[in-house]
Amino acid sequence: MKRRSISRLAVGLLGVFLITACSLGMENRMAHAEMGPEGQFVTLPQGQVHAIVKGEGQDLVMIHGANSNARDFSFDLIDRMADDFRVIAFDRPGFGYSDSLGEPLSPMKQAELLRRAAQQLEVDQPIVLGHSYGGAVALAWALRAGDDVAGLTLLAPASHPWPGELGFWYQLSASALGQHVVLPMISHVVPRGLVEGSLERVFQPNEVPDGYLDHLGFGLTLRTSQMQINALQIDQLEGYLEAMVPEYPNLSIPIEVVHGRADRTVGLQYHAERLEAEVDSVNLTRVEGMGHMPHHADPERVADAIRRTAERAGVR
Repeated sequence: MKRRSISRLAVGLLGVFLITACSLGMENRMAHAEMGPEGQFVTLPQGQVHAIVKGEGQDLVMIHGANSNARDFSFDLIDRMADDFRVIAFDRPGFGYSDSLGEPLSPMKQAELLRRAAQQLEVDQPIVLGHSYGGAVALAWALRAGDDVAGLTLLAPASHPWPGELGFWYQLSASALGQHVVLPMISHVVPRGLVEGSLERVFQPNEVPDGYLDHLGFGLTLRTSQMQINALQIDQLEGYLEAMVPEYPNLSIPIEVVHGRADRTVGLQYHAERLEAEVDSVNLTRVEGMGHMPHHADPERVADAIRRTAERAGVR
């Protein structure tokens, strides 16, 4: 009887694998057909990087957070800054319309590849803005680029190791079972309401702007490949941050940080406040009643932080 149950389980799992394998190609085509790319593609030896480019003036590079894409910035912030800056918002490798460019990459490796893409766009001494996980990539960019970066604007950045462990979901999604069974299944069956609920928790206590999920791309965000990469990157992030932290005091470029006191995704006291304590050039703006999405909760405050970065760097 036990053998029969095991056999049925194996047949069931095999069916899941076959259904997933057959549908992955269709899923990716459907996700990309949902909306066309807003920007242009830069070709590197490892693959293509998608970038939304708009405006003229001082170069301003934008790097999005976990399980997101450059459309997070085109909802508002790109247009808001395009009168004063040439804005280049990248899809990080494996997200949005950018190719994965290899195995799930460290913040340092992502920064290196995005810098190469920026060079092809003739980006010169940019201000680099990073949100959440993108804050770690922006910091990595600055640590390696030296004088080639004018300054950083960081929004609720993930900058330091944190106490405790990641929750069960993150541990599961980064495991072999999560990567090859759970995430492919979820990407096909998750209801829109569940995604909207997750967004509400990220934005809390602020509201999700009307039309945000449709603009970001419901299907684009739920692609199996992106979910797999995102899970592995979050699982590995703490170790990469541990290696980066000792280099932070070497940073001397202007760094403006905006972090909400009500952020429950990336804790202010574990990240931005520690960065402020360790780097003399950090100016930290703490905002009451703001959650994890400063550029949506108070976009003009973020715009002011970008302008301050430029003024402090003497490039505006």
